[in-house]
Amino acid sequence: MSSTGVAYNRVLLKLSGESFLGDKPYGIDLNVVRRIAQEISQVHALGTQVAIMIGGGNIFRGIKGAKEGMERVSADYMGLLATVINAVALQEALEREGLVTRHVSAIEVKAVAEPFVRRRVLRHLEKGRVIIFSAGIGSPFFTTDTAAALRALEIEAEAILKATKVDGVYSADPVQDPQAKFFSEISYLEVINQNLLVMDTTAISLCKEHNLPIIVFNLKKKGNIVAAVKGDRVGTIIH
Repeated sequence: MSSTGVAYNRVLLKLSGESFLGDKPYGIDLNVVRRIAQEISQVHALGTQVAIMIGGGNIFRGIKGAKEGMERVSADYMGLLATVINAVALQEALEREGLVTRHVSAIEVKAVAEPFVRRRVLRHLEKGRVIIFSAGIGSPFFTTDTAAALRALEIEAEAILKATKVDGVYSADPVQDPQAKFFSEISYLEVINQNLLVMDTTAISLCKEHNLPIIVFNLKKKGNIVAAVKGDRVGTIIH
């Protein structure tokens, strides 16, 4: 626990594109985005530096496009561009909360985002600006989970906060299997060996190699982001 009363002074929050859906089958529910922005604002008020990696599955999923016959590279680039749209929506919502933000895209889109330059991003964080990462690492075949792990290590984050639709890590999908076992904590190796689909294997392996904890929690429960940053028992910790 730091002197500011939080467990982590710098975190990377991983948001899936699906977290922006709300009850919609497709697209962005702006009320949901604003609620998420309010929680991020509360975390920022605690003094924790926040970076966010955003997915794009609410608009387009590259792997789904590939399964439907698209070339995988083209499909993945479409998915990366979908994350840029989500990042613009989140940036607007965060700025409505009074936060100073920087949208950093791994694909060059000068009109809406700046490129990733590690030293510049670190300076933004030190100045209290909230960073929104979009376009993953800018390359096909790499998920935004892997991008989240990579960027978290590059910015020296103390934890990854992985927001999901369920309460944490289970032995199986709790929606499909009511008997699924909940883990309050679990090791990186157990996640990999049991093929638990929390984050992809590359992301988990990166975190394991550098001993970066991952906190998996339910985004739909109000206050969970703040609780995770404070070090309260919430969701599952992978370490």
